[in-house]
Amino acid sequence: MIKKVDKNKDLTKMQEEIINLKKSLINYYFQKSTGQLEKTAVIKKTKKNIAQLKTKMKFNEGKNNA
Repeated sequence: MIKKVDKNKDLTKMQEEIINLKKSLINYYFQKSTGQLEKTAVIKKTKKNIAQLKTKMKFNEGKNNA
């Protein structure tokens, strides 16, 4: 379920993936609060993937402006 960030994705695919990860993160929080989530480390990994995608988007944006 958790994937490493692909360096060759275009902007729209990265934005879509960020949205999907944020939706799943909300679901993980609900599952954690109700006691249904067994592997709580998945929350940290999802947050990390979101941050990596956002960083890659900013890097690409700066690369295009230069």
